[in-house]
Amino acid sequence: MPKRSSAPLAVCLCAAFTTLLDQASLTTAIPALRGSLGAGPATLQWIIAGYSLTFGLALVPAGRLGDAHGRRALFAGGVALFTVAAIVAGTASEPWVVAVARLTQGIGAGTVNPQVYGIIQDLYTGRDRTRALGAYATVGGIAGVIGPPLGGIVLDLAGDELGWRLVLLFTVPFGLATVPLALIFLPADRERTARRTTLDLPGLALLGLVTLCLLLPFVLPAGQGPPVVVWPLAAIAAVIALTRWEARYARSGRTPVLIPELLRSRGFRLGTLTAMFQFGASLATTLVLVLHLQDTLGWSPLRTALTLLPSGLGFALASSQSWRLVSRYGRPSVTAALAGCALTIAATIVVLHTASGVALGIGLAGTQLAMGLTGGLIISPNQALTLVHAPAAVAGLAGAFLQVSQRISATLATAAVTGVLTGPPGLVFCLAMMLVATLFAALDNRTTATQATSPQTLARL
Repeated sequence: MPKRSSAPLAVCLCAAFTTLLDQASLTTAIPALRGSLGAGPATLQWIIAGYSLTFGLALVPAGRLGDAHGRRALFAGGVALFTVAAIVAGTASEPWVVAVARLTQGIGAGTVNPQVYGIIQDLYTGRDRTRALGAYATVGGIAGVIGPPLGGIVLDLAGDELGWRLVLLFTVPFGLATVPLALIFLPADRERTARRTTLDLPGLALLGLVTLCLLLPFVLPAGQGPPVVVWPLAAIAAVIALTRWEARYARSGRTPVLIPELLRSRGFRLGTLTAMFQFGASLATTLVLVLHLQDTLGWSPLRTALTLLPSGLGFALASSQSWRLVSRYGRPSVTAALAGCALTIAATIVVLHTASGVALGIGLAGTQLAMGLTGGLIISPNQALTLVHAPAAVAGLAGAFLQVSQRISATLATAAVTGVLTGPPGLVFCLAMMLVATLFAALDNRTTATQATSPQTLARL
């Protein structure tokens, strides 16, 4: 890689590590946080699911602002916001403060993420871009590997009361170091032009309203709010309003959140639906296991984290080699991996119902390894095979929209398994989501190996 661009990439990797370590380590600390602050089910769901909600909604406007005015200020500001919110969360004395801080952290991470992808797109081309994106994925894998055991060790040594706070404060030193490095090494922002950047804020608001209508039935206490049937009807009304507004917005010559060219592309639609259901199912599966092992079976955070460790190791290993498989087999390789992932969730359900003691730990470690290996063969290849359908003029927005859909799915899935479908029934729900993802991928199996190995696709792996 060119020397001139190695420092910006290093800064981007620091930011990726900071945000991904936070997400990976928090899951293990959720039971301790709940017990220490007395967080009720609704507040706990906001702490877990709210991060993904605000992360997703921040992606598109942050990406557009970065494209129009430069990325350095947004990058540094996003990391700073994320870090300050981490300090607030880690020192909170009320559960609602943690929930608000997590919502704010989601905005910060959602602001940083499109700048990272944009900087890599700006500085690298061809094989160098592929290697840079591979480095980004590797850092994510490392954070995923060390986050849970690190959180478990801290909780085991410091106890629940102090331990969950330290877990939430893990990322503060990294954030404090990343902000000045970003201001020094990232390319300078371009001068503001007279042209106004359109963000489609009404479209984003309507998209957020759709998500909230689907989310609130899971987070409102029983008996509060309108009858349950009202929420899906309100969501349908919001979807109708969103589609009409987006069509009107597009006719005015501006770029809406739901880009018409993408919605008309069968390959992009199916790839996005695949990503939505797979991403939500994967995050929810991990959360179900953590809560079940600690709350129901009484496992320690460290034992739980060590049981989940093979998943992170398998993901890091498989994701580093996934481009070889997709280059040879194209979309069918993703479909096969999704089927394997669904089979792994089914095996996890069987292990939980039939094994105990040491056999249970060994069985879950085996299914977690399989979960990581199959997951590593899905995410980046599916992203590449989906984004290849995006016109070059809206490639950046297509990537943001793909991530928005994943985050909305994660918000709803994690809220569901912490509110209504806890324990093994939650895993059945995750299995159903993974099977739906497999179906959408199978419907798009017309993608050929030749298309998968095109330079445009490989540059995005």
